[in-house]
Amino acid sequence: MTAYTHIDSPIGRLLIAGDADRICEVGFTEGYKARQPAADWRRDAAAVKPAVEQLAAYFAGELTRFDLVLDPPGSPFQRQVWSALGGIPYGETRTYGALAKDIGRPRSARAVGAANGANPLVVLVPCHRLIGADGSLTGFGGGIAAKAWLLELELRRSA
Repeated sequence: MTAYTHIDSPIGRLLIAGDADRICEVGFTEGYKARQPAADWRRDAAAVKPAVEQLAAYFAGELTRFDLVLDPPGSPFQRQVWSALGGIPYGETRTYGALAKDIGRPRSARAVGAANGANPLVVLVPCHRLIGADGSLTGFGGGIAAKAWLLELELRRSA
């Protein structure tokens, strides 16, 4: 059974879900892409404690790479995009077009954007590291201010 908890973070309240072996969801509880626990989930912070601790360390600027088993629900294409997102180094960004090229689908920047927007593992799968072709910050479930905060945190830490 899936367990969940909520945490307050510098970018807003987050829902964390999974079990002792894997994390399947981290998402904002308010706003554009608000996520809520499913009816059959149980509140159990201890079951997702490693994710809670690692996210706290990340937000404190003490962690640059997560050590968690991630098991997001998604299509094979979405999972391919999310895997490629995980390859963007801490403190760096890529454009949607560049990521499309990285996965061998250079004409699929919009599809990459859609998969990025469906990412169920905010921060753990660093969707905030994708930017527009002109260098602008584009859509983010927690809002552009949250995306900017995450990128600034990573730039400060990696400098």
